[in-house]
Amino acid sequence: MSSPAAARLDARLDGRVALVTGGSRGIGLAVARGLGTLGATVVLVGRSPGRAREAATALVEEGVDAVGFDCDVASAEAVAALPDRLGPLAAVDVLVCSAAVMSERTAKTLRTSEEEWRRVMATDLDGTWRTMAAFVPGMVERRSGRVVALSACLGRMSGPGTAGGLAPYRVAKAGVNALVRNLAHEQGLGRRGVLVDATCPGHCRTDMGGPDAPRSAEQGADTAVWLAIRPADGARTGLLWEDRQVVPW
Repeated sequence: MSSPAAARLDARLDGRVALVTGGSRGIGLAVARGLGTLGATVVLVGRSPGRAREAATALVEEGVDAVGFDCDVASAEAVAALPDRLGPLAAVDVLVCSAAVMSERTAKTLRTSEEEWRRVMATDLDGTWRTMAAFVPGMVERRSGRVVALSACLGRMSGPGTAGGLAPYRVAKAGVNALVRNLAHEQGLGRRGVLVDATCPGHCRTDMGGPDAPRSAEQGADTAVWLAIRPADGARTGLLWEDRQVVPW
């Protein structure tokens, strides 16, 4: 697969701030690395105290300008406090919502506990909305920004999402797709300078995907990075993308 920068040889993110939730590992970390390689100052947000900072330190050693902050996006209070904690870095130019948890394998629609349902929704859907609500208003005010939400093939109601099982996760990711489309339309489908999209990274070798998955985290991150560097003029947005192509959701 071609590198994200190959889409536009002049595409750089120098002087821009990119915030990635779920950025301490897996696909989120791969996205952060890709954005940082293109010149962005990357803010890695992770749930576990210290883990985001450790990941940021590793990126700095690779030549990326990165900092790490702990924040559980399942907590409304924690997300609301994050912009103040970031200071000037809260003026985010690129927001990638990658934080997610998988539901229990036995969590079918009628066999899911209230606790399990809320656990998954709180991070995968509510956490995505909370993070958008915290950082996208600044983009709207500046009339410039890129918002990318990591969805999943299991959330596509036109395909794998109709197969049943893993109910909280499937429904949460379908909700992410709807959230992205709704926000994109509210922002004039890019006419106001803010692009909002979702991407299916595919089944990747991460803690969630397992060691035998067919795709690397870097392959899963490619489309998210590509979406972050697209020019707004004439761009299609409010869509679900996979391998840089629009897919039905």
